[in-house]
Amino acid sequence: MAISLGTLVAGADSPPIDREALVTRHNLEVTKPGAMQVGNGEFAFTADVTGLQSLGDACTMSQWGWHSTPLPAGQTISDFQWTPKQTYGGRSVEYMIGAGDPISQWLYANPHRLNLGRIGFCRQAKGRAPLKASDIVHPRRTLDLWNGFLNSQFELDGQPVRVELCCHPELDAVAVRIQSPLLASSRLAVELAFPYPDLKEFGGRGDWSKPGAHETQMTTVAPTRADFSRKLDGTEYHVGLSFAPGASVRERKGEKHRYVLSSEGAERLEFVCAFAPEALPAMLPGVEETFAACRDHWNGFWRRGGALDLSGSADPRWKELERRVVLSQYLTAVNCAGSLPPQESGLVNNGWNGKFHFEMYWWHGAHFALWDRWPEVKRSLGVYRQCLASAREKAARQGYKGARWPKCTGPEGRESPHPIHAMLLWQQPHPIFFAELDYRAHPERATLEAWREIVFDTADFMASFVTFENEHRCVLGPPIYTVPETTDPDQVYNPAFELTYWRFALQAAQQWRERLGMPREPGWQRVLDTLAPLPEQEGVYLMEEHLPDSYTKWNHNHPSVVGALGVLPGNGVDRETMRQTFQKVMACWQWKQTWGWDFPMLAMTAARLGETSAAVDLLLHPNFDFDERGYPVEGGPWPYFPSSGGLLYAVGMMAGGWDDAPAQHAPGFPQDGQWTVRCEGLKTAP
Repeated sequence: MAISLGTLVAGADSPPIDREALVTRHNLEVTKPGAMQVGNGEFAFTADVTGLQSLGDACTMSQWGWHSTPLPAGQTISDFQWTPKQTYGGRSVEYMIGAGDPISQWLYANPHRLNLGRIGFCRQAKGRAPLKASDIVHPRRTLDLWNGFLNSQFELDGQPVRVELCCHPELDAVAVRIQSPLLASSRLAVELAFPYPDLKEFGGRGDWSKPGAHETQMTTVAPTRADFSRKLDGTEYHVGLSFAPGASVRERKGEKHRYVLSSEGAERLEFVCAFAPEALPAMLPGVEETFAACRDHWNGFWRRGGALDLSGSADPRWKELERRVVLSQYLTAVNCAGSLPPQESGLVNNGWNGKFHFEMYWWHGAHFALWDRWPEVKRSLGVYRQCLASAREKAARQGYKGARWPKCTGPEGRESPHPIHAMLLWQQPHPIFFAELDYRAHPERATLEAWREIVFDTADFMASFVTFENEHRCVLGPPIYTVPETTDPDQVYNPAFELTYWRFALQAAQQWRERLGMPREPGWQRVLDTLAPLPEQEGVYLMEEHLPDSYTKWNHNHPSVVGALGVLPGNGVDRETMRQTFQKVMACWQWKQTWGWDFPMLAMTAARLGETSAAVDLLLHPNFDFDERGYPVEGGPWPYFPSSGGLLYAVGMMAGGWDDAPAQHAPGFPQDGQWTVRCEGLKTAP
């Protein structure tokens, strides 16, 4: 049922949202350079202004494509030296901090994600230089969101070039259809090229200067099919190229790892290029078959799950907010819905060598639950099971119970050495939050059993991590890096957000036991009964108990204190004290020194406090911007998808409500007649 807010209040017979009209009014038409993507969550192809990858700054990436360089000569992983740190309880605990030595550097950089290959235009004529951006005249690209098609057109050497591109929803493959007189005259062709991985921490797109460091073997399978096997140290993967009759593929003479697909005598060239970690099937789908599968997939995606229509609003900002929501749904489905949590820059390029951050997983994945898109998040939630053994090993090594989840890792679950990675804490309760979201959507015994070990091991670690100052009070003490990652980890004492998250997660873990017919765990309950209250001074909460200057010296980076009632439902939070805290943050924070998801976090707090106008303003704040293609502009590695996920969670909560929200439609939006919110399929937030 769709219900309207504001001056138009719809009844039960309100017609459903016209989802196709909602989505297609935000179709992209872009004439400027910049990344545009097609993908399926597991795999993404990023295109440049030519509609392919002709200018050298775009990647083909996947959730499965990882590589490691050889270990430093004569060393093994066991040679890494852990760093002892003194805990608040007086015990020495080893942390994986690293020391800048070769094995620490290797562990930090490995494994890293691969650019699987580049598919771009190349000139055929002998001696012609590679394409440059200045060669591309009158470019125009359109992204058909409803069907998932990227269409491009431009002029090259005075001749038109048109490209149709899409991604197969199940295979990691792109289908391409090109039309141009330049093809028929043998002046233009398509090049498939493969780089060696680079070790750039940010923005890595491959190292093209090491042709001798890797192998590419081409096999002609049929007159219209060529397969390529790739070997890069211990990594292998496969590429299949299926093309229309009349075309041919050959290796570039004198240039390793570069292959040219041409269509002499014809103005049209069609092909499907598939990538896989294992051998590809004998038959690949054709271009038209892939286009049809893509169309069916995206039509189905937009028709199911949640939808939000703001078009009836009087506030002129409605279209920009709705645009951000629609494009963020597309981009998170492309970049954040695979078998692993995404890195912060998704499948566009590498950030932190392509590793994913467990604390950011909340921002990448939780929104799918509110928008009732469980298939998209379910694929990656298995990462907790996948990393459980290593998390248990880490906790045991440090003398704690249960499982201590890493911060920054690859699919093997091994921590990437760094002081912040080693001592960050707020990712620990995340699996319990995800488990609760799953149970709210699927309140079944199977859900309880699926999460049992993960919930219990997470709670065991959390309960064993606290320090009991006496029998009536336990605290969170050093060494801890808090959410902002700015204060001295050896001095952190009772950080407000982490205290609240500890309460939320341990209480949820106790409820998990009760749902399973088990008694409450006494050790967890002792922590719940004695955990220190949120630090407070002069009527506002402090970021940390030992920081009386929270709002003068530490008023930058993440204002995480407000997330205790916003991201979280506020266990142990006094609403009026949080209201004063929110107002203090709004008055004094240094907005140019924030990250993208800070604004959705603040918007959620504003909504829960009834400051609904402020909630909308924060989602449209000048420092929280999205470019014309829907990518977040500010907040870390580009693009920074925690901003997209944060926007979707905040808007989903504001429209769909939360557990103790006012009994009114879209309780997080202003009720002043300026906003007409029609929504379907949104789920209530905790």
